[in-house]
Amino acid sequence: MASYVLNRLISALTTLLLIITITFILMHAIPGGPFDQEKAVSAQITQNIKEHYHLSDPLWRQYVDYLKEIVHLNLGPSYKYPDSSVNDLIREGFPVSAAIGLLAVLLAVAIGIPAGILAALRHSKWQDNLVMLVAIFGVSIPSFIAATLLQYCFAYKWQLFPAALWGTPAHLVLPVLALSALPLAFFARLIRSSMLDVLSQDYIRTARSKGLSEATVVLRHVLKNTLIPFITVLGPMLANLLTGTFVIERIFAIPGLGNYFVNSIYNRDYFVILGLTVFYASILLMLNLAVDIVYAAVDPRIKLASKEE
Repeated sequence: MASYVLNRLISALTTLLLIITITFILMHAIPGGPFDQEKAVSAQITQNIKEHYHLSDPLWRQYVDYLKEIVHLNLGPSYKYPDSSVNDLIREGFPVSAAIGLLAVLLAVAIGIPAGILAALRHSKWQDNLVMLVAIFGVSIPSFIAATLLQYCFAYKWQLFPAALWGTPAHLVLPVLALSALPLAFFARLIRSSMLDVLSQDYIRTARSKGLSEATVVLRHVLKNTLIPFITVLGPMLANLLTGTFVIERIFAIPGLGNYFVNSIYNRDYFVILGLTVFYASILLMLNLAVDIVYAAVDPRIKLASKEE
């Protein structure tokens, strides 16, 4: 297991280096720069600012310097927020995005998995049809439409929750509901299809022929194998929700990472673009590694395969 984790860490670091390189190249390939729109200052002042941030250096030197800073976990300064570094922006915005994302995932798991199990156990019955109907709506309706509808109904019409901004637990409700709609529907459909596939396997028929109760068959034999596809998609989806969903944060005026990332692209804030990309990629790679490790605990066949290799 130790050698497997080490190999995956090396692979993750290689992937992260590739992501940094591609993002750096694409970012500088776009015409214009972070200070090209500053018309109120002279060309000499603009040049001095560029030299201060080493933007006048050759690209290869900027790239090497940035990699040196990354090794020390320094993601660089921000052009848009001169008094804050990228690390400061992450410390400020990530807890907000993580709170909304984590609650959205917990809500999606708490409702989506039982709904998918119910739909599979009541296949082709009204419970299955109802769950699939709701899931289709959840997958089909874009998040900005769901957020707008929630704002209109619960904030403007019924005035039960705040329409936007951030500060109290009540401000969490509508963003979490809007953000959890898609993963909830996706989890329900995934669990249903995976469970129907497991229920049709020969070893399930054998377990039932032994006289085991339906609850024992489901809990001991079905659920364990049903959760394997779910674990596969949980890592990337959790990383996406934890690091901020741009549309939801924009609609609800939430000061999370998504808001900083959108502003950084608009303002050509190179270090923020790179830093948030590196931060997001790191979380995604770590969660993918965690998923692979959890596989070994869920599916014994993966342990056997690793030993044979």
